[in-house]
Amino acid sequence: MNSTITLRSMQADQSGIIDSISASGELGRRIRDMGLVPGTQVTIVGRAPLKDPVALRLRDFTLTLRNNEADLIMVNVNNSGENRQ
Repeated sequence: MNSTITLRSMQADQSGIIDSISASGELGRRIRDMGLVPGTQVTIVGRAPLKDPVALRLRDFTLTLRNNEADLIMVNVNNSGENRQ
């Protein structure tokens, strides 16, 4: 069963598919320019010691986002233990 959660809510090694991005304006453009667009698979690599920022893997690179940016990205995750779709 799939559920939609924010990117910030995902756990380390959890994967999902980006569903939507609620950022607009300059921030929305910057997020899209980094390759974070609906339909893209992302995997959480880890977090900094104070939980901000979050490191994620998409396509062939690793990217870090601040928590306030990760809150704007909704991701479909598989809750049955298998995160790949």
